[in-house]
Amino acid sequence: MEKTNQSEGSEFIILGLCDSWELQAFFLVIFSSLYLTTILGNIFIVLIIITDLRLHSPMYFLLANLSFIDFCLSSVTTPKMIIDFLKEKKTISFGGCMCQIFFGHFFGGGEMVLLVSMAYDRYVAICKPLHYSSIMNRHMCIGLVVASWIIGFVHSISQLVIIVNLPFCGSRVLDSFFCDIPLVIKLACLDIYVLEILINADSGVLAAVCFILLLMSYSHILTTVCLHSKDGASKALSTCTAHIIVVVLFFGPCIFIYLWPVSITWVDKFLAVFYAVITPLLNPAIYTLRNKEIKNAMKRLQC
Repeated sequence: MEKTNQSEGSEFIILGLCDSWELQAFFLVIFSSLYLTTILGNIFIVLIIITDLRLHSPMYFLLANLSFIDFCLSSVTTPKMIIDFLKEKKTISFGGCMCQIFFGHFFGGGEMVLLVSMAYDRYVAICKPLHYSSIMNRHMCIGLVVASWIIGFVHSISQLVIIVNLPFCGSRVLDSFFCDIPLVIKLACLDIYVLEILINADSGVLAAVCFILLLMSYSHILTTVCLHSKDGASKALSTCTAHIIVVVLFFGPCIFIYLWPVSITWVDKFLAVFYAVITPLLNPAIYTLRNKEIKNAMKRLQC
């Protein structure tokens, strides 16, 4: 009981990305600009899809939800990181640390499932075009989005339950810019071997299952595309390419962080920055630059 109270009342010391004040000042400008661009970009996609009636289709409904999740995911850790660039001593409370872990896995898990839903939407559109309207109806679209939120919540709670009551003693130093389970669990003053297996299995299974489903979907889609006319295949391939790029950028860092057996600090930091800061920015950029309907909607706004 004493150890638990000690854990709940303690702070964690965050080392951040680097020690140099010059680099921190540089990172402050860079990441502030990236975060602002991410927020504005994702909000813009949500608003343009809501306001343009021509974009009221299942694919863009799912895309709007993806942009909203990216908006939320980027806001879990980036604002704290930006503020810490101005501080000499970087700390986070136990409650703040648990919140970062909960919401990071909540939005991250939800995005994994949502990407599978988007792949399913493209699978039905390309492989079963005559049944698309009946399959991807309003109830199906809402159900897919709700399912992504529920699975993300269950995944996050299952992670949090494992670590929230762990006793922490001795060093409370996190060599990163935010709280994540692989780092926090190493500070617990007990044998964490079994807990690490449970946590990595939880995150790893969700990521692996979603990734396998995505590979199956896009493999089937690309096979179908190759058998159709060049015009239809070209348009379908363009849409799927954007989806595949987003999938690789999102799942790559996740799978490496949670399933790779060897931990290298600078690699982990780079992947964490890429996952938390860069990916939510690239999603709207990729969809905007590669999607003709979105670009046409932007032109209509300017008229």
